[in-house]
Amino acid sequence: MNIYTVGQINAYIKNMFSQDYFLQSVIVAGEVSNVKHHSSGHIYFTLKDETGILSAVMFRSNAARMTWTLQKGDKIEAAGSVNTYEKNSDYQLYVRSIKKAGEGAQHEELEKLKKRLEEKGMFSDTYKRPIPKYSFRIGVVTSPTGSVIHDIRQVAARRNPHVEIVLEPAVVQGDGAAQSIINGIEKLAREGVDVIIIGRGGGSEEDLSAFNNEDLANAIFNCDIPIVSAVGHGDDESITDLVADAHTPTPSAAAELTVFLYEEFVRDVNMRLMSMERMIQRRIERAYSTLAQKKLRMDALSPQSKVRLQKMEYAGRRERLESLMRKRLDLSKHRMSIYLEKYRALSPIEKIGHGFAAVTDAGGNKITDVTKVKAGDTLKLTMREGLIEATATRVEKREI
Repeated sequence: MNIYTVGQINAYIKNMFSQDYFLQSVIVAGEVSNVKHHSSGHIYFTLKDETGILSAVMFRSNAARMTWTLQKGDKIEAAGSVNTYEKNSDYQLYVRSIKKAGEGAQHEELEKLKKRLEEKGMFSDTYKRPIPKYSFRIGVVTSPTGSVIHDIRQVAARRNPHVEIVLEPAVVQGDGAAQSIINGIEKLAREGVDVIIIGRGGGSEEDLSAFNNEDLANAIFNCDIPIVSAVGHGDDESITDLVADAHTPTPSAAAELTVFLYEEFVRDVNMRLMSMERMIQRRIERAYSTLAQKKLRMDALSPQSKVRLQKMEYAGRRERLESLMRKRLDLSKHRMSIYLEKYRALSPIEKIGHGFAAVTDAGGNKITDVTKVKAGDTLKLTMREGLIEATATRVEKREI
């Protein structure tokens, strides 16, 4: 009998595993235990069921593709190959991929759908429409018999009884629920509501499956009316919540978001009226100012204005002429006074005033020569103050 080393036996066993076609591609179902997420990125765990246990390892390259964290107690279906580690002869399952069994498989499909829609940008805030501050017609897509519509109407009556709540009945669970909700959204959009609430209470992932529908997600994303999702309670998050323009945890919270307070509305309207009045007043004042400026320009270009300017120009010229005439008249008067003074000095009357008299004969003829007077002639002596009539008693001629 031949003698073999431990290494030879281990190598032989490994070769047997490697040549077995069945063991190279298997899917093993079981419950996860003894999970260890190594710092290297590898995942070590054990699969077990009521009949036994199987060691398993998932290397980093495969583990990096997982979209969820493997935990103890997970029921999974692990795909890979069975082989042995040559040094210690232990065999184990080398896992290439993992999916959850049963409900876990549905969850995995949901996560894949979320990832696909997210890659399309359907969850991005860029495409989310703002919820109107004042919505006067609010559409609600929900069951007509559930508590959702009751809660919304109750909040609306408290916050603003003047807001109209338009109910569009829909099936929110089971077969045909997604299409029923889509029909409700499209009908409300045609009726012209200001905002739409999609609502239902919480439930299991199966109960909320209608709100994880891709067609419904597309209908919400393509709707022109802002949509608020009020689906589920607590940590239940659906695709509808992610793609809607706003998400609230309860229908009551959705009503609080969409139904505006009447008192706040009245206060806001009054403030806006005051602001509009001030704005209109400023515009009127600017219009009056502009009109006044244009009137001034029109007046400046009008014939009346030109006539008025010419009158002003002529009045100015007249004043200048009158001023010039007064100056010349004053100058003439001054010169005349000078001449008068000179002539006054030469005037006989002025000389008479200094003791001289003008002598004439009885007929008023001026006597300038003494030889023309004889003794006994009557003479008239005219002085400044009066007339003296005298008789010449003696005439004497002098030699000059």
